[in-house]
Amino acid sequence: MKNIAILIPCYNEEKTLAQVLLNAKKAFPEASVYVFDNNSTDGTGDIARGKGVQVIEEPRQGKGNVVEAMLRKIEADCYIMVDGDDTYDLSSARQMAKQVLEENVDMVVGDRLAGAYYSENKRPFHGFGNAVVTFLVRLLFGKGIKDVMTGYRAFSRRFAKSFKPRTHGFEIETELSIFALYRRMKIATMTIGYRDRPEGCFSKLNTYRDGIKILALIARCFFRLRPLAAMSTLAALFFLVSAVLLPVGFLAVPTTPIIMAGVVFLVLSIFLLATGILLDAFKKE
Repeated sequence: MKNIAILIPCYNEEKTLAQVLLNAKKAFPEASVYVFDNNSTDGTGDIARGKGVQVIEEPRQGKGNVVEAMLRKIEADCYIMVDGDDTYDLSSARQMAKQVLEENVDMVVGDRLAGAYYSENKRPFHGFGNAVVTFLVRLLFGKGIKDVMTGYRAFSRRFAKSFKPRTHGFEIETELSIFALYRRMKIATMTIGYRDRPEGCFSKLNTYRDGIKILALIARCFFRLRPLAAMSTLAALFFLVSAVLLPVGFLAVPTTPIIMAGVVFLVLSIFLLATGILLDAFKKE
């Protein structure tokens, strides 16, 4: 019999965790459920223990650290990761596991954006941020994922044991998505039910601070994983600047500084392109 693990990362989720655990047992009674408590200061851990669920403490603060610990410490044939905030409909968990175990899918992505996310979500900038991040990842790394930042996913054992996160916080979902796309793993998308957090519960994600970190992660991954494309993009921008400055400097407003600036941008564009070619040849994943 295949071993299914439901992994729940938690930080101060005492108001919602009991319902999430109830939903998990109802949807997938034969699965093993683990709560990873990330230094909660409320009764999160006690609630899980009271429900007979194994609680594993993760002292390194940050969701990325929790995900790294979950995938490293737990042995299973299929991993289902879901947040402890009771925003996801767990009735789809069994179908997710079926795709991993029977169809050899490496990652099943629970797509909120195709469902009720935009009508349920009460923080409009979260919705805007989701759309921007998803657009950038699909543009730069491939179109296989429609909801890059969802916290509800299923993983194969192959995925879980090969993924080595480099991030520590809320960038982790984006990193999971980029990893799967870049490695050309088999990805499936499933539209899931979504509801906003209950009254009195608040998202731990900071729209602006964490949004900047996520955009920085995308940029780093683009330059690290696709250096030729990244450097070629910069080279093209520098070349366009030189293409504007040189005609102006020679014809419209003949001045030496403008000509020199145009030449500098032209040389830099060539240098960036050459650098991209070299980095691509010697890149390390």
